[in-house]
Amino acid sequence: MVNQSSPVGFLLLGFSEYPGLERILFIIVLTSYLLSLVGNTLIILLSVLDPRLHSPMYFFLSNLSFLDLCFTTSCVPQMLVNLWGPKKTISFLGCSVQLFTFLFLGTTECILLTVMAFDRYVAVCQPLHYATVIHPRLCWQLAAVAWVIGLVESVIQTPPTLRLPFCPHQQVDDFLCEVPALIRLFCGDTTYNEIQMAVASVFILVVPLSLILASYSAIAQAVLRINSAIAWRKALGTCSSHLIVVTLFYSSAIVVYLQPKDPYAQKRGKFFGLFYAVGTPSLNPLIYTLRNKEVKRAFRRLLGKDGVSRESRGRAA
Repeated sequence: MVNQSSPVGFLLLGFSEYPGLERILFIIVLTSYLLSLVGNTLIILLSVLDPRLHSPMYFFLSNLSFLDLCFTTSCVPQMLVNLWGPKKTISFLGCSVQLFTFLFLGTTECILLTVMAFDRYVAVCQPLHYATVIHPRLCWQLAAVAWVIGLVESVIQTPPTLRLPFCPHQQVDDFLCEVPALIRLFCGDTTYNEIQMAVASVFILVVPLSLILASYSAIAQAVLRINSAIAWRKALGTCSSHLIVVTLFYSSAIVVYLQPKDPYAQKRGKFFGLFYAVGTPSLNPLIYTLRNKEVKRAFRRLLGKDGVSRESRGRAA
C-alpha cells in the first residue's frame, strides 16, 4: 500500500535500537555542537576584527566557519531532542526544510573546499603572483559561486526526493532527513532518484575532490623541487590544515552518499553521517587554530595579551 499524499510527519529512528548509546551520543553531540559554535564564531570574529587576517585565505576560512555554523544548526537541535527523549518525530515541513538546508550547505562546503585548494595552489606554486591572481573581487566571486551552486543543487534535488510516495510506516532509518535515508522510505520504484543521487554525487563529490587532488599534486611537485627546509615547512604549514579538513569531510561524505545497498553499510553509514554532520564542523576550527600561528597570535591580540607580552620583553631588554 502506498501513501499518495504528503505525510504529516516522520519518525527518525536514529540509534533507537541502542537506548544506552543514545545518551552517550547526546553528550558527544552536544559537546561537539558547543565546540562548533564557539570555535567557528571565534574564527569569524578574528577574521573580521584583526586587520592582519584580512587576506584571501582567512576570507575563505571565515566563509567555511559561517557555513559550518549553519550546517550544524540545521540538524543538531532536532538530533539532540531525538537522542534525549522518546519523542523522535519531525513534521513533513521540518523534514523538508532540513533536507533542503542540508543539501544546500553540504554542496556549498564541497565547492568551497575546492576553492580553498585553488587558493593554496596559487599561494605555493605562484607566490609572486598571489596578490594579483587572488584579488578581493575574485574571492567574493568564488565564494558566491560556491553558495549559488549549493543553492541550485538543493533546488534541483529536494523536490524529487519529497514528491514520490512514502511507505505508510514513515520511519526514517536515520537521525536526520537526508536523501539516502528518504529514498529507502519510498514504496515504489526509486531508480530515477537513485540515478539522480549518483549523478549529483559525481558532480558534487567526485569532481571537486578530483580538482582538489590535482591542486595538491601540483603543490607536491612544486614542493619536491624546493631544497630549502624552511620553505618545506612553510609549504606544509600553508596546506596541512586544509588537507586534513578535506580528508575528514570527503571521507565521511563519500561513505554516506556512495555506500552500497546492504544493511551493514547502512548501519555504518549512520555513524559516518553523524560524524559528517557534527564531527567535521566542530573539528575544523580546532584544526585551523591549533596548527595556525597567525590565528593564535590574532587570538592573543584580541585578548590584549600580545601587546602585554611585547611590553614585557621590551622591559627585559
